[in-house]
Amino acid sequence: TDASMYQVLPIGVVIPRNTADARRALEIAREHGAPALPRGGGTSQAGQTLGRSLVIDSSKYLTEICALDTDARTASVEPGIVLDELNRVLAPSGLFFPVDVSTSSRATIGGMAANNSVGSRSLRYGHMVDNVLGIDAVLADGERLHFDANAFNGTTNGRLKALADRMTGLYEREREEFARRLPQTARNVAGFNLDRLGREDRNLADILVGSEGTLAWFERVDLKLATIPQHKVLGICHFPTFLSAMESAQHLVKLEPTVIELVDSTVINLARQQAQFRSTLERFVRGTPEALFFIEFAGDDRDELLRQLDGLEEVMGTLGFPDAVVRAEEREAQQSVWNVRKAALNIVMSAKGDGKPVSFIEDCAVPLPKLGEYTERLTDVFTRHGTTGTW
Repeated sequence: TDASMYQVLPIGVVIPRNTADARRALEIAREHGAPALPRGGGTSQAGQTLGRSLVIDSSKYLTEICALDTDARTASVEPGIVLDELNRVLAPSGLFFPVDVSTSSRATIGGMAANNSVGSRSLRYGHMVDNVLGIDAVLADGERLHFDANAFNGTTNGRLKALADRMTGLYEREREEFARRLPQTARNVAGFNLDRLGREDRNLADILVGSEGTLAWFERVDLKLATIPQHKVLGICHFPTFLSAMESAQHLVKLEPTVIELVDSTVINLARQQAQFRSTLERFVRGTPEALFFIEFAGDDRDELLRQLDGLEEVMGTLGFPDAVVRAEEREAQQSVWNVRKAALNIVMSAKGDGKPVSFIEDCAVPLPKLGEYTERLTDVFTRHGTTGTW
């Protein structure tokens, strides 16, 4: 099992101590015609790490940082290293890996690459595919190749060039279909990233990112790092209805924040019943809002960030919500607020009674102007079936 509601009995489980072990496991699976399934932290809620297959789990031993170049702001890591551990090692150098998923204490870099994870700071830093420079991969036939941007310059080995040419040909063949069919949203993790081969900065590793372990085993992942901002400020925006929050998102992103994250009334009410979160909510939540947005601005000029926070208050007033922003300007206060958001799933799962929440729609991608309509119609579906949903 994983963090989803699914359970599948695997053919077997391999916990490799090194990359040679993983390659041998793949070889045995190939000899017997058995599917192989890479696994990291098992934090996905849609069953991506489950299947009647040979599960190869990188999270116990394949956790090394293989190379770190602080000047170039790059790192090469094994797939099983956990995001928080990577950032702990990077912190003294003033760098971090900015794809900030809520499960950062257990999500592995290999799993994040396989899922094309996004995280709360994607407004500033993009998605996993924007931050993976290259991947050392083992293909289904056992060949080891390095996927990166150089695959298209004609100087790589013959197999890699052939793959690059085939993928380019496939993109060119379907170019018009991509333009017609792909949703115009910031995030889209449906299918492979073939559309990115039309970019000037195309990278063959983009095809592997988001492939859910279907194309290759990742031995190493080369990452683009970012400089840790010197300052952050946070505004906690209060909304009287969930719909009003959803309709406001399209306007608030224009302020170019680093983060906009949602906490709904279910999380708020359950968190108030837990001692470790009660004091934070008493300090930063006014009244009984149906939804909160945590909106962060980050950078090296604190005065500019405070002006951006002022601008947030002005826009909220323009939207009809005056005095609806609680400011958290100090790091300690901000961390206590983010602790509530990171624990949101666990908080929801703590609900007492016979009814338990089941995660069954994960990471939906909706154009912001449609967000209010989408969530309202889905709430109506819940109501018709005598149940409720949390977000």
